[in-house]
Amino acid sequence: MPRTAVMHMVDTLRIGGAERVAVNLANLLPQNQYEAYLCTTREEGDLAAFVAPHVKRVSLYRKSTLDPAAVAKMVRIVREKNIKILHAHASALFFARLVSFFPPFPTLIWHDHYGRYAFNDRPVWLYKMATRKMGGVVAVNRPLEDWSKQALGIPANRVWYIPNFVQLDNSQELSAPLPGTPGARIVCVANIRPQKDHLNLLRAMQLLKVDFPSAHVLLIGSYSDKAFCDSVQEHIVSMGLSDCVTYLGSRHDIPAVLRNSDIGVLSSASEGLPLALLEYGVSSLPAVATAVGQCPEVLNNGAAGLLVPPSDPEALAKALKDLLSSRSDRLRLGTKLKNHVESQYGAAGIIERICEVYRTVLNGDRLDGDFADERVARSTS
Repeated sequence: MPRTAVMHMVDTLRIGGAERVAVNLANLLPQNQYEAYLCTTREEGDLAAFVAPHVKRVSLYRKSTLDPAAVAKMVRIVREKNIKILHAHASALFFARLVSFFPPFPTLIWHDHYGRYAFNDRPVWLYKMATRKMGGVVAVNRPLEDWSKQALGIPANRVWYIPNFVQLDNSQELSAPLPGTPGARIVCVANIRPQKDHLNLLRAMQLLKVDFPSAHVLLIGSYSDKAFCDSVQEHIVSMGLSDCVTYLGSRHDIPAVLRNSDIGVLSSASEGLPLALLEYGVSSLPAVATAVGQCPEVLNNGAAGLLVPPSDPEALAKALKDLLSSRSDRLRLGTKLKNHVESQYGAAGIIERICEVYRTVLNGDRLDGDFADERVARSTS
């Protein structure tokens, strides 16, 4: 039986949640059923090193969304490789949409990872145009699923909530010694962006260090806005936290960092389904997170971790203090989170759900009539 060619598309391979999901899905699609491709539309990045050897790579280095040369190159590749599905992640949607308008009219699926959904700052009209009569939408959390249905008017039978999953290489060793002391290291894996609300964590640390002067926060993540990143680091200095908060930048040895830390934290104002929480769980690391996005779901509504309100440094400081005060609680919650993540967010189950989406959009089983008729007409014209 011939394999179905699927092209995962992402703008870059910088370290980030959407990018890691794109790599993981391309790597793990069943090779007996699918021929996996991975396209970076703008630039490469650190995650390129984690793409499996069997995944075929395409790099476009496009200069703009309407880059004619990049569109022509991608259309030619789709035609030559007989790509049946374009699986666009995050903002790669718009470029993939353009490509899907050309023969052989590949089916387009959009994977919505948007972490700032709570700010309601996306232009609805633009996304309505880009998603009209497409194959379907995969949303990484329930609010994004609802947004596609309600704001964009996409039929419910073409929207799927499928959570993220992670894979960690636990054979990795630390690339460099970590600051802080064992028993008091708190790690925050989150790219430096406003919605991650690192200032909330810094304010909590001002309170926490009074009772736990040995506590040390490790900030890990890349940034796209250098001015904003510089501002966070300036706050570390101005708030008197230079001795207990260290920004480590982007790291390739995150599994090893997690193994050598004691608490995982997310202080976000808005989230999708953060991969960092899943990574904490896979590493048996007890977690504290703000109750935004799917964080309550990942922490089993507080049974597998501590949930606090967003923008509440006092509550965040107390939760961290409670865990630092009790090694037995850290071990208990770390084990509970590991069990919950493995049972609910295992790779095999998520991959099968993605494959079911592929089968559905290719067969037209659950598509609305107008869309199904149009797709058949295009494919036979």
